[in-house]
Amino acid sequence: MLATLVIALREGLEATLIVGIIAAFLRRNGAGLGPMWAGVGLAVLLSLGVGLGLNHLEQSLPQARQEALETLIGVVAIVFVTGMIWWMDRHGRDLKSSLEQDAAAALSGRGATALAAMAFLAVLKEGFETAVFFLATFSAAQSALWAGIGALIGLALAIGIGWGIYQGGVRLNLSRFFRITGGFLVLVAAGLCVSALRTGHEAGWINGGQQMVMDLGWLVAPGTVQAALITGVLGIPSDPRLIEVLGWVSYLAIVGALVYWPTAYRPSPRNAGRLKLGAALMLAVAALGLFLLPQPRARLRPQAPIAALRGDGAGQVQLRGDALALDFGGVPLNLPHSSAQSSDHNGLALSEADYGATVALNDAPQTVSFAELVALNGGRRPIGLNPTRYPGPYTAQWQADLDAHARLAQGAVVQARGGAQVLVTLSGGGLQTPRSLRVRKLPQAVAAQTGPLAWATSDTFSAKAMAAYRAYGSALQEWQFWARQLSVVLLLAALAIALRAARQLRSLAPERVSPSHGAGVEPAPKGSH
Repeated sequence: MLATLVIALREGLEATLIVGIIAAFLRRNGAGLGPMWAGVGLAVLLSLGVGLGLNHLEQSLPQARQEALETLIGVVAIVFVTGMIWWMDRHGRDLKSSLEQDAAAALSGRGATALAAMAFLAVLKEGFETAVFFLATFSAAQSALWAGIGALIGLALAIGIGWGIYQGGVRLNLSRFFRITGGFLVLVAAGLCVSALRTGHEAGWINGGQQMVMDLGWLVAPGTVQAALITGVLGIPSDPRLIEVLGWVSYLAIVGALVYWPTAYRPSPRNAGRLKLGAALMLAVAALGLFLLPQPRARLRPQAPIAALRGDGAGQVQLRGDALALDFGGVPLNLPHSSAQSSDHNGLALSEADYGATVALNDAPQTVSFAELVALNGGRRPIGLNPTRYPGPYTAQWQADLDAHARLAQGAVVQARGGAQVLVTLSGGGLQTPRSLRVRKLPQAVAAQTGPLAWATSDTFSAKAMAAYRAYGSALQEWQFWARQLSVVLLLAALAIALRAARQLRSLAPERVSPSHGAGVEPAPKGSH
């Protein structure tokens, strides 16, 4: 409520001052006020339309896009309020006289129409800024109702004070008024920085610096006066994050110093330009230091241990090129890649791949007795195989279909499962035609070549591997934010400050008289003093 009240009071008072001064000029010169009020009314309607349109757009968007729009509105509001504070700090003292001069110039030109246009543009500017600032403040407010009441009270006070100044019954030190309210708005804008950084994270734009710095739940419990002041007005949440604290402190320190640094201690224009160059250099060095931060690496084991789910045996699996290498203590098996697809597991990019191969088991037993055949069938006599008619022994040919499914991260296996389907084709031993039998219990000689009938990585290993990969993902997000995104922002800021400083110093460069043109002047060469 307090934030919206001050915003409405400041912006509304500036608009009413402009309208009052224009109205006084028109009345003093015998001109009607109709065109001016038409311009003011149109500007108010357009400002309301902008606010309602942005609010409707925000409500119609999906959640993530709503957060993105709130972030953009917050950034625009911060720029507007910072520019307003800066401009008023520089021009608040002579605001009224400056407006009177502009109004006199307009009146001497195209008369009432020019003044009406001046009123329209002035009110439209203040109205648009107020609409954007209100949207950002309402999004961060704990209660939209109280925020709206504060805005109405602020507007009513602004209109009342403006009318009093217009009638001549109210005298107000505008410079002091704008300076005091500007200090409060610096705190509000710093809170908007926090809100914009949070919605930027919720929109997926800012993924670094999200470590909680402190728990302020004891101080800003919902429904308390402290919460209304600290969270509702200043925008400080109960769980401030690292990037939010840095943004809040940086905004307060920079804007507070620029606006409220004592006049007696402010540097001369030339020294100010040099200080800007020094600040640009420091920002560039900081950007370079962040850019050179080493990129984190995933700490994943290349080999994943596997154990039997059916049957006996244990081994390990790893990715070797495009193939999945299985090692159960015998001859390693390389299963070629058959298909793959990307997947997302709790925000982490993974790949799911299938592998398979059909192999002939030439080292398996070449002959099998009927008793061994029963053992291969899990202790049961094979259906349709009568030992009286087909006593054996049988000639055996072995074949295995091997398949596996693996979840991969950074070229390492974090989870895998697979198995073997072994068929033995029997002939001889009384059989008239060959018979195929699916093996249910592998002999040791076969298991050494195929591995167990079913195997998988352990849950413990997969949990540890995924935890390590999540830690890598978090570290990578932090690195991308600090070493890439923030370094680019700092570098652009350094470039902008350096260009502004260079332009300022160039405008202050001494001029010397041209020897060939007498009274003509030309800039002094570089390096001259």
